[in-house]
Amino acid sequence: MLVSEFNYELPPELIAQQPLADRAAARMLHGVRGQTGWRTLEDLCFRDFPGLLRSSDLLVLNNTRVFPARLYGRRSGRRSQPLSPHNPAARNFLTGRIEVLLVRQLSADPAVWQALVRPGRKIGIGERLTFAAESSPEIISAEVIARGAFGERTLRFDSVPDFFSALERVGHVPLPPYISRNDDSRDFERYQTVFARKAGSVAAPTAGLHFTPEVLEQIKARGIEIAEITLHVGLGTFQPVHEQQVERHRLHSEWYLIPPEAAAALQRARQRGKRVVAVGTTTVRTLEYAAIRAGSGHIQAQSGEADLFIYPGFQFQVVGAMLTNFHLPQSTLLMLVAAFAGREPVVQAYRHAIDQRYRFYSYGDCMFLE
Repeated sequence: MLVSEFNYELPPELIAQQPLADRAAARMLHGVRGQTGWRTLEDLCFRDFPGLLRSSDLLVLNNTRVFPARLYGRRSGRRSQPLSPHNPAARNFLTGRIEVLLVRQLSADPAVWQALVRPGRKIGIGERLTFAAESSPEIISAEVIARGAFGERTLRFDSVPDFFSALERVGHVPLPPYISRNDDSRDFERYQTVFARKAGSVAAPTAGLHFTPEVLEQIKARGIEIAEITLHVGLGTFQPVHEQQVERHRLHSEWYLIPPEAAAALQRARQRGKRVVAVGTTTVRTLEYAAIRAGSGHIQAQSGEADLFIYPGFQFQVVGAMLTNFHLPQSTLLMLVAAFAGREPVVQAYRHAIDQRYRFYSYGDCMFLE
């Protein structure tokens, strides 16, 4: 299967640059699968979502919380090779500005992180990096202690009383590169689900961004059970596919947690034949990975590292319906959606969304597929 089979052309003006003032006002494309394609494909609003659920459904949310993982700072130049003693630009280069994206905590100690560094070619092991807050005198510093096979770096931060609190003051919201603006104070609230609880993600589980407390109350009022799992979004979710053949791609692993209460709810749903509705591709991957790990499909309370790559041909064991945003061309997320609904129906749905001027990607509209 070729990666190029998952390409499509998107007019740039359809890439949402700002969130809607009202989360639940997003448009929602509702698709019901038939034997050979869509039985129905209709344009709705996300506010219609609670009414589309069955009273017996189990709705599963990813409660991960995005932290300010993008840092802007300067390098010390202590491990750099000087450009030239006669070059007046050398000193500025050696202590120049850098951008760091923290992608994965590597130990129980929050001081050690896997990170992407830009520009990265000259950032060697032993280099010191310093990051300062724009509106306060606070500074945090780190040393590069390792270099990965794909160019990522391992950073060890100097000890601070509360690392994540320091990041809240020094760091920036890690908006995706297709949002062509700097983050602002509004993004701290809007690039976060209303049910976000456990800090650790470098990108939002975007299907969850449409929920409001009122929508969740409507769902609960219908007697629909809600369970929460955690998958910290990292490189595995948004890494580009560089292979030409889909099957040759390998995902980075991401940390996940299925707590006892969620495992019990999933087991009850399985025993009673209830439909599991997953909010977002991260939730889908977590549940299906846990089912494969169990062998029998019996999901127990667990945590670990998930690296499941879902593409057409995959046999779903747990998820019966899913809510998802629109995804980048040739991305693993688009391949997952195609595995669930079929490549041709998904191509048709995306074409319809483009024709109807839906808003795409993180701050865009959504699809409910069943």
